[in-house]
Amino acid sequence: MESSNVLVPLTLASSAALQMGSGGRNNPTLVCAPIMAESVDKMVINMNKAKQGDADLVEIRLDSLKSFNPSDDLKTIIKASPLPTLFTYRPRWEGGQYDGDEKKRLDALRLAMEFGADYIDVELQVACEFNDSIYGRKPENFKVIVSSHNYQDTPSAEDLGNLVAIIQATGADIVKIATTALEIADVARIFQITVHSQVPIIGIVMGERGFMSRILCPKFGGFLTFGTIESGIVSAPGQPTMKDLLHLYNLRRIGPDTKVFGIIGKPVHHSKSPILYNEAFKSVCFNGVYIPLLVDDIANFLQTYSSTDFAGFSCTIPHKEAALKCCDEVDPVAKSIGAVNCIIRRPTDGKLVGYNTDYVGAISAIEDGLRGSHNSSNTADSPLAGKLFVVIGAGGAGKALAYGAKEKGARVVIANRTYDRARELADTIGGDALSLADLDNFHPEDGMILANSTSIGMQPKVDETPIPKHALRSYSLVFDAVYTPKMTRLLREAEESGAKIVTGLEMFIGQAYEQFERFTGLPAPKELFRKVMANN
Repeated sequence: MESSNVLVPLTLASSAALQMGSGGRNNPTLVCAPIMAESVDKMVINMNKAKQGDADLVEIRLDSLKSFNPSDDLKTIIKASPLPTLFTYRPRWEGGQYDGDEKKRLDALRLAMEFGADYIDVELQVACEFNDSIYGRKPENFKVIVSSHNYQDTPSAEDLGNLVAIIQATGADIVKIATTALEIADVARIFQITVHSQVPIIGIVMGERGFMSRILCPKFGGFLTFGTIESGIVSAPGQPTMKDLLHLYNLRRIGPDTKVFGIIGKPVHHSKSPILYNEAFKSVCFNGVYIPLLVDDIANFLQTYSSTDFAGFSCTIPHKEAALKCCDEVDPVAKSIGAVNCIIRRPTDGKLVGYNTDYVGAISAIEDGLRGSHNSSNTADSPLAGKLFVVIGAGGAGKALAYGAKEKGARVVIANRTYDRARELADTIGGDALSLADLDNFHPEDGMILANSTSIGMQPKVDETPIPKHALRSYSLVFDAVYTPKMTRLLREAEESGAKIVTGLEMFIGQAYEQFERFTGLPAPKELFRKVMANN
């Protein structure tokens, strides 16, 4: 697929620091809350919750009802709904729960139309027959959505284009296509179809790799997106909550010219970065949105989303070293470290420029911990000078920590599961190497500093720790780059062993200051960053 100009069509402005109007909506995309419940009474309660949560309409999933009497129940639902209604009666053969007579199913949808439904969703397979049956009987403002669901993959751009034409030919008022993402690059094809569509279109890519299709649909002109009334109760894989759509991703502030930022990682949904940056963007009226990006192949991702609208990325495990190879230019510090955690797409020429902000964030946090303050001291001498500094892990974050500690005059030891990688990094920066197993009995002196740069102990595996408790007695300070949870098992046991501890949150906030400034060209709202992280 020719991807170089895939996502350029809606760029209405090129300045990185686009200012937004305060409040209000920047797009007509609707937020639809799926209502799935076993009884009509529960549906009515949930419709009211959707209204309170600021949804624009509700999708009534009739196939979720345990018992259903069409003539009574449809009247009750339509009369009780505080919002416009979309009725869906999804059969098993299209991923739903209805397993009964086809004629009864379509009769119920026709009845919903007669009783005043605003929209009906009917599957492509039966759409011609259904639309023929209501010809000349459609109420003035009533719309038929014709839908196609693909739970296997996302077809080629050409096949998707043909599918849109086939759906339109059935007499659809609104086209709905839901596909499945096998990798995040698949979503580009749905964006391409959405932005070029001449008819109202709902383009959704299911699964975690398709998540951004749900957030960015207003940018590319999607008719609606789905947000659940509570987490965990989804009508399709990968649906966000309505609360997250509206208040975390600020969906109604996203327009065609909104710049897209995000965190590239695997895993990535544990990340607090979207909370931090979206809140900060909103506070300074910066027209950007920051999303989690579950990426398998970073080179393919950056090549596919090559428009300058995809303006900047944070990189986390396991992509920090591969990211460096994808950049057109790399900051000298990042080059020395051998890892990049921040990529900026230069608006003037679209070139990718790589930086490493981990190094400053982590080292400042550790220095502050040793000095016992949050305020960076002006003393020229670093409290790290002359200290024995043990880094666990030889990946991107490990490289940043080792480089930073060495710069500050520490003696560095790298401990890694595979000794050869530890040796390689130690040789590069001028230090010693150990295998992780040897760390258990490593205590050449007291007052050492330990820094874990691996994901050991990160949610959900919170009971894991890279080093046994007895080995922590030789350390005066222990730092853990993991910040979910904030208090890892490693930090808890270090504190019990008498060491000072520095949480990954300190590094996270420190590295985020510089990234925010590179993303926006504006000074980082430091107080806000601390406040947001304290509350999350």
